[in-house]
Amino acid sequence: MAETADYIQTLQAAIRKAYDGEARHAGSVPVREVLQGKTVWDSVVEVFDLIKHPLARRAYAWGHAMRDTGNETRVVTILGMSPVDSPRKAVQMSILSGIKSRQDHSYWRSDTWRS
Repeated sequence: MAETADYIQTLQAAIRKAYDGEARHAGSVPVREVLQGKTVWDSVVEVFDLIKHPLARRAYAWGHAMRDTGNETRVVTILGMSPVDSPRKAVQMSILSGIKSRQDHSYWRSDTWRS
């Protein structure tokens, strides 16, 4: 998903909803993650400074088209708390959460936005 003002605002709204607070866009970081010799992630993570959050100073967020419809965007937000201290760690946590949810059928939360 390309970076635009609307995209950043969508991510900020998701952070506001998930963490009950305001966030300021701090930058965009490209991340490439390889697992067992295959690229499983190659995109950009948006970094946000959290304003007056009681537990964390940062949040990481990104959006991607849903595979089944292509008409909706799934927004993922990760709070920057140990062990998540970088955009790459946020991606790794997301990947592990996705694997875990498929293994034990637990619910992995992300928000869906219509394009």
